[in-house]
Amino acid sequence: MDIGFSPEEMRFREQCRDWLHANIPAEIRPLDAADAIDFDKHWQRQLFDAGWAGINWPTDYGGRGLSIVQQVIWLEEYAKAHAPWIGANFVGINHGGPTLILNASEEQKAFHLPQILKGEAIWCQGFSEPGAGSDLAGIQTRGRIDGDELVINGSKIWTSFAHVADWQELVLRTEDGSKRHAGLSWVICDMHAPGITIRPIRKMSGQTEFAEVFYDDVRIPLNNVVGGLGNGWKVAMSTLSFERGTGFIADQVKQSEEISELISKARANGMINNDHIADQLAQMRAEVAALRAMTYRNISEVVRTGQPGPEASIIRLFTAELGQRLERMAVLLLGEVILDFAYGDDNAVHDYLRGFASTIAGGTAQIQRDIIGERLLGLPKSR
Repeated sequence: MDIGFSPEEMRFREQCRDWLHANIPAEIRPLDAADAIDFDKHWQRQLFDAGWAGINWPTDYGGRGLSIVQQVIWLEEYAKAHAPWIGANFVGINHGGPTLILNASEEQKAFHLPQILKGEAIWCQGFSEPGAGSDLAGIQTRGRIDGDELVINGSKIWTSFAHVADWQELVLRTEDGSKRHAGLSWVICDMHAPGITIRPIRKMSGQTEFAEVFYDDVRIPLNNVVGGLGNGWKVAMSTLSFERGTGFIADQVKQSEEISELISKARANGMINNDHIADQLAQMRAEVAALRAMTYRNISEVVRTGQPGPEASIIRLFTAELGQRLERMAVLLLGEVILDFAYGDDNAVHDYLRGFASTIAGGTAQIQRDIIGERLLGLPKSR
C-alpha cells in the first residue's frame, strides 16, 4: 500500500499547520469538564468559523466535504501543534456525529450535525451500566413504547461529560423479553428532559469527567430513534468503530513525541546506560512506528468501506497499552519530582493516573482481544 501523500494533501497539511500556528489560544484549557465548557464551546466555534470543523463531514451539514485522509492530516497537525484538547466536544465530533451521518434520518442529521460542529450542543455517551460495562449486550435500561414516545427507566455509569451535555447517544432495550444483542435501540436522549438525575464522578486524577445517569420515566420522542427500533446493536457497533478507529490519532502523535522526549531525558540523566531501560525505550520506539503504520492501513480501509472495521480494535488496544507503558516510563525517569504532584497539575503524573482508564474506556482491553480473536482470527467466542 502506498502511504505517501499527494501534492494536494501536502498543500492541505501546510494550510493546517499555518492556521494552527497563528490561531492556537494562549489561554490554557481548564482540566475539569465543568470549568472548561465555555472554553471548549468557544474554541469549537472558532474552528467552525474558520472552516476547520468537520473536515470530512458532508457540506450539507456544515462540514467541508473533504476526504478521510485530509481529516487524518488535520488530526495529526492538530496534535503536533499542541492545540487544546476538544474536551466536551469529543463525543459529538469523534463518534456521535459520524454515527448520525452513517445511520440517522435526514431530519436528525439536519438538526443535530450543524450544532455539533458549531459547538452549540454537547453530547455524552450512554452505553455502560453498573451491571453491563463493556458487555453492551447485557444492558438493562429499558424504553417502553407509549404512543409516539419512549418511557425510559434505568441507569448508566461512566458517562463522559453527562453533567455538561445537551444530548446523549443512548443504547437501551426496547423489546420486552429480548436478550443480548436483540431488541436494543440507539436513541438521541435530551439530557434536559424531566426525570434525568446526574451524579458526577471524581477521578483519582482530580477531574470530574464522568457521571452516573439515572432515568425515571423519562419521555423521549420515537422520532429520536436512530436506525430504527431494534437495530441498536448495529448502530452501536458503528459508534464504537468510529471511537476505536480515527479517535486516537492524536494520542499516537503524542506518543511519538513522548518517546523521543523520554530517550532524551534518559540520555541526560544517565539512565540510558541501564540496559533494561534502554531496551524498553527501543522497544516502545519501534512499537510507536508500527502503530502509526497500522493506523494508516486502517485509514485505507475506511476510504474503501466508509467506516472502520474490526481492525480498529487492534489500534485501540495497542494505543492504550503502549500509552500506559510510556506513562510508567515517564514517571520512572522523573524520579522524586513526582512527589510534588497535586490534583489539577497537567504533567506526566496526571497522564499516568489518567492512563489507567485507557484500557477500560471504549471497551476494555479484554473486549478488544475478544473482538480480535473472534472477528479477525476466526477463533471460537469466549462467551
